[in-house]
Amino acid sequence: MRLFRYTICWLALVACTRSDAQTASDESEHTPSAAATTSAPVTPTTSDAAASAPGALDATNLAQQQSQGIDQSRHSAIVTAAARVAPAVVSVNVERRERLTSLSLWDQFMRPRGSERLVQGLGSGFIASPDGIVITNHHVIEGAERIVVTTRDGTDYEGTLLGEDPLTDIAVLEIDGNNLPTVSFGRSTDLLIGEWVVAIGNPYGYLLGNSEATVTAGVVSATGRDLIPSGDNSGIYVDMIQTDAAINPGNSGGPLVNALGEVVGVNSSIFSNSGGSVGIGFAIPIERARRVADELRRFGTVRRAWVGLDVTGTDELRDWKSTGGLEVTRVAEGSPAYRAGIRRGDIMVAAGVHSMRTFLDWEGAKLDVGPGDSILINYRRGGRERSAVVVVEDLPTSRAERVSILGDMQLITLTPAIRQERGIQAEQGVLVFEVGETARGTRLRPGDVIVQVNRTGITSAEQLTEFFDRVQGRRTYVRLIVERGGGYYITEFYVR
Repeated sequence: MRLFRYTICWLALVACTRSDAQTASDESEHTPSAAATTSAPVTPTTSDAAASAPGALDATNLAQQQSQGIDQSRHSAIVTAAARVAPAVVSVNVERRERLTSLSLWDQFMRPRGSERLVQGLGSGFIASPDGIVITNHHVIEGAERIVVTTRDGTDYEGTLLGEDPLTDIAVLEIDGNNLPTVSFGRSTDLLIGEWVVAIGNPYGYLLGNSEATVTAGVVSATGRDLIPSGDNSGIYVDMIQTDAAINPGNSGGPLVNALGEVVGVNSSIFSNSGGSVGIGFAIPIERARRVADELRRFGTVRRAWVGLDVTGTDELRDWKSTGGLEVTRVAEGSPAYRAGIRRGDIMVAAGVHSMRTFLDWEGAKLDVGPGDSILINYRRGGRERSAVVVVEDLPTSRAERVSILGDMQLITLTPAIRQERGIQAEQGVLVFEVGETARGTRLRPGDVIVQVNRTGITSAEQLTEFFDRVQGRRTYVRLIVERGGGYYITEFYVR
C-alpha cells in the first residue's frame, strides 16, 4: 500500500517535470536571443494592437474601399460636364435707357415730360470661339447702350454687338480677347427624354459676390416644344428643348449642356408668374443658334428663307388630327413653292424633319433653312401623297428696290411675292420698309402699306415719290390710308 502511494507520487513528479520542460522549450522558440535582447524593448502601438484584433484588417480595407467609392461617386458626369463648360460661361451686364411712363404727382412737377432713367440688366452667354465671339439672347442686350462681358476670372471686357435677331432671340457679341476658353458643341437632335442636362449661367451677376457660374441640373423633359407667342414676346419659340433644370433670372443666354459636356441649347425662357424657376424651362436648339450666329457674324443680319406659301394660321386653326396636316391657303405665283408644284388647298404633312400639326411647325421649319437651301415638303392632294423639293430663296423684300422719300423713309412697291411674304391683304400699294428720324412725324411704322394719298390710289413707290416732289417747298396737307395688321387706318400730317 505504501509502495503504491510512492509510485503515484513519482509519476506525478515526472509529469510535472515534462510539462515544465515543454513550456520552457516553447518559450525558447519565441524568445529573442541574447544579442537581440540588448536592443531597446519594442512596445506595441495602438494600431498594432488594433491590427492584432480579429477581423480588424478586413474592416480597415472595407473602410478604405468605401471612402474611395464615395470619392469616385462625387466626380459624376454632371460634375465633369460642368467643369468642361463653366470656364467659357460669361456674365453679360448691360445699361439701357428707359422712359418713365408712370410718374407720381411729385415727379410730374419735378421732372420734365419724357424723362428717362438709366437702368441695368444682366444675363449670361458663352464663348463660341477663342477670338472672343460670345452667343447670348437678344432680349438680354435689347436696347443696350453699353455691354460689359465678365469672364469667370472676373475680367471685364467691353462688348461689341455684331448682330441681333429678335425672331430667334439670338445675339452675337465680340470681346477683345485671345486664346479664350470655349465650349464644345453637341447636337440637340440626339437628346433623349429623361437624360441628364446642366444649365449654366449667372442668374444674379455680382449680387452673389463673384463671377463664378451657377450650375443647376435636371433632365430633358421634352423636345420639339412650340410656345405660342404672347405678351411682349417678339420671338418665335418653336422646336424648343424643355428641361426641369432651374433657369432663373439672369440665366438667359447661358448654355444647356449634356452629360458629355457639350452645349446642346441656349437657355432662353421660363414659365413662371413670379419670374423664378418652377421646373419648366426652355432652351433654343444649338443648331439653330449656331446658324443664326454665323449669319449675324458674317452679314450683321439674318437672311430669311422664303418658300412662297401660307398655311392655316391661329385665326383659322383646324384640328390637325382631322386634316392630317396643314392646309395651304395661298401660294405666290412664281415663288419657289409654286415652281415645285404646290398649290392652294394642298395638305402639307411634313417639311424637312418637322411634322406639320400647327402653323408653328411650319415657322420652325423655315427658321432652320436659309436662302439656297433645299427643303423636302410632303403633302397630300386628292387623297394622294406627293412630295416636292423646294429650293429656298431670300425674302422678296430683301431683293426688292427701295425708294426714299421725306429724307429717310424707305418704300417698296407691292408685288404678289411681297404680299405673300408679309400677309398683306391689299392688292396694290406701297410697303413702308423703314422709317427714319425725320419721317417719324408721319406716324407711319415699318410694315405699313400705303394704299391711298389724299384721294389718289397708290400703285408704286415711284408714284408716291412724284407726289411728294410736287408738293415740295410749300406747306401741304397729306392724308394717307394705310393697311396695318389686317385693318385700315388714316394718318394725317403736314409737309413743309
